Amino acid sequence: MTCAFLAVEVAAGFLTGSLALLADAGHMLTDVAGLVLALAAMKLAERPPSPRRTYGYHRAEILAALTNGLVLLAVAAYILAEAWDRFRDPQPVASIPVLAVAAVGLAVNLAGAFLLHAGSRSSLNVRGAYNEVLADALSSVGVILGAGVILATGWLWVDPLVAVGIALFVLPRTWALLREALQVLLEGTPREVDLSALRAAMEAVPGVKTVHDLHVWTLTSGVHALSAHAVLQEGAAHGAVLGALRQRVVDGFPISHVTVQLEERCCGEHSHA
Repeated sequence: MTCAFLAVEVAAGFLTGSLALLADAGHMLTDVAGLVLALAAMKLAERPPSPRRTYGYHRAEILAALTNGLVLLAVAAYILAEAWDRFRDPQPVASIPVLAVAAVGLAVNLAGAFLLHAGSRSSLNVRGAYNEVLADALSSVGVILGAGVILATGWLWVDPLVAVGIALFVLPRTWALLREALQVLLEGTPREVDLSALRAAMEAVPGVKTVHDLHVWTLTSGVHALSAHAVLQEGAAHGAVLGALRQRVVDGFPISHVTVQLEERCCGEHSHA
């Protein structure tokens, strides 16, 4: 439904001269991209790892999210630039068709929200799509109100004003998407992992003297990995300590891939995390 209406809204935006409809279409693009990314992530995650891709295809989701963010940034920039021109030189807008298309868009978004509501309680992917659809419904309401004002007053500047509002509404989430994608690609520490608390928890395991070369990064959304070196106390049982370390990490932090190298003494110079 969302893909079909996106095409309709883009065509209607150009045919009616409504920048607000085009801005709303740009916002709806976030819904389409989010749904496609969620489905693609599910399908790619099902593919087994290979000798060339030992972690599988998890990063495809992040690359797609980065592309999505860049496209949305370009769309928002186009809308803002076009709005600036429209403020200086208002263009005629076919208000009644705009009202009709926006009303259909509102119905599509409300239907989508109804379909996604139940699944949003148990799935983060579905919850994200549900929130996007609700936000799009609000954008459609804005377009409807703007078209109604133009129809009643003839104030053509209302159309670019609504478009600017929608573009500015999309920008913060677009920036957040880009920042999160870049954080993953640069292998930064996940926001939900406190590295100091993690180090303290690992060093509190009986038999562990110190932990160094501690690194935590994200493979894909919600899947984090850890690697570290642990220096053992004299007489510590390797197997028991290794098992306890892994259990401490998995139980206390949102990390699923744990790799720890045990050492009798610190093995030379290291760049400490």
